[in-house]
Amino acid sequence: MKASLNHPVFNVISSLSAELVNPAFVIGGFVRDLLLKRDRNQDIDIVVLGSGIDFAHAVAGRLKGDVPVKFFKNFGTAMISYKGWKVEFVGARKESYRSDSRKPIIEDGTLEDDQLRRDFTINAMALDLRAVSFGNLVDPFHGVEDLEKKIIRTPLAPDITFSDDPLRMMRAIRFATQLNFSIDPECYKAIGRNAHR
Repeated sequence: MKASLNHPVFNVISSLSAELVNPAFVIGGFVRDLLLKRDRNQDIDIVVLGSGIDFAHAVAGRLKGDVPVKFFKNFGTAMISYKGWKVEFVGARKESYRSDSRKPIIEDGTLEDDQLRRDFTINAMALDLRAVSFGNLVDPFHGVEDLEKKIIRTPLAPDITFSDDPLRMMRAIRFATQLNFSIDPECYKAIGRNAHR
């Protein structure tokens, strides 16, 4: 696993994570595809305990060359492009939704809070980028087990996940089709119950 993280971006993130005392993790599709031994996703999501925007600026300042930072203050996210990789940074957060809106109410959170807000367990797995635990898998919702079983399942109760963001129902179908996975029976029932959204 560690060998797959041998890239200048991950090395800089690891170093800055220690210096700035901001634990950082790669999360989502990159981790999923790495474990599935698929072509590595070059869209990288980094979760930081702290400000994702500030951390992105620090990373860009350490990388060789002129690395511009695009940031989206309203969402607390920032993105850099480096050697064909698009790396998005976000501070770990909790999200909640009102029933009449798809716009989340955002609060600072822990890594597990951030993993809990993810669409599916297979996208909630993270790899630690801190030097002391570099490359360790953080998988509180059993994403590896779901990869092995070839199943699409949500970290939260599926009705909550799909009510919060109805597009996740379409994503469940897309992932099941692309990966040749099955949709968890409870998720499948929840898609039917929430189809009106």
